[in-house]
Amino acid sequence: MNPLELAEKYMDCVFKTGDLEALRKIFSDDLKFSGPFYNFNSADDYVNALRNNPPENFKYKIIKSYFDNHSACLIYEFSKLGVLTTMFQIFEIVDGKISHVLLIFDSRSFQSDLNEK
Repeated sequence: MNPLELAEKYMDCVFKTGDLEALRKIFSDDLKFSGPFYNFNSADDYVNALRNNPPENFKYKIIKSYFDNHSACLIYEFSKLGVLTTMFQIFEIVDGKISHVLLIFDSRSFQSDLNEK
């Protein structure tokens, strides 16, 4: 798969199918995930976090996508129960697997959601 296909497979596994086994197969063992709320230093840690707290009631709509030989970037509208924000996700690819995911968004969009927990 090219970098964009890997990024799209990631989105499909996380947001649509919940297929964590398929997700794990497209990750490098030493995957790094960096985002405003969570950071992980291995594929197993990230997948286990999704398994323990599966994403629910999330939707997304791709606005724009870019890719080159070693990376892909998805820009999308993200919505979850009263939250609507634009997210940028950059995927770095090494040896045909996702090695780093960088998630960027304005975390202030989630303030009311966080205050309710």
